[in-house]
Amino acid sequence: QVQFVESGGGLVQPGGSLRLSCAASGISFSTEAMGWYRHIPGNHRELIATITPRNSTNYDDSVKGRFTISRDNAKNTVYLQMNSVKPEDTAVYYCYPPGRLYAWGQGTQVTVSS
Repeated sequence: QVQFVESGGGLVQPGGSLRLSCAASGISFSTEAMGWYRHIPGNHRELIATITPRNSTNYDDSVKGRFTISRDNAKNTVYLQMNSVKPEDTAVYYCYPPGRLYAWGQGTQVTVSS
């Protein structure tokens, strides 16, 4: 059974940092590209960062220079280090392999507010 379990969200002040984690199971993790998405209420879910099996990364302009995606294939886990967060980063964050048709996880809520 394919499963994605996101964690690490919470309330953070503007300018602060958070590290999100996502444990994947039921997939060949080391051979899959992985992505972090976020869903802001009223908007579509958007892809903000990707990492290939060989650790090549790509970022949406909205997070470039502030967020860092990484992976640990031994732990089947992908991470998102969020620095210099802004109120507009408030969203539910999900990990997911782009282009696949698996069920999504529950996501983890990130709220940026003073």
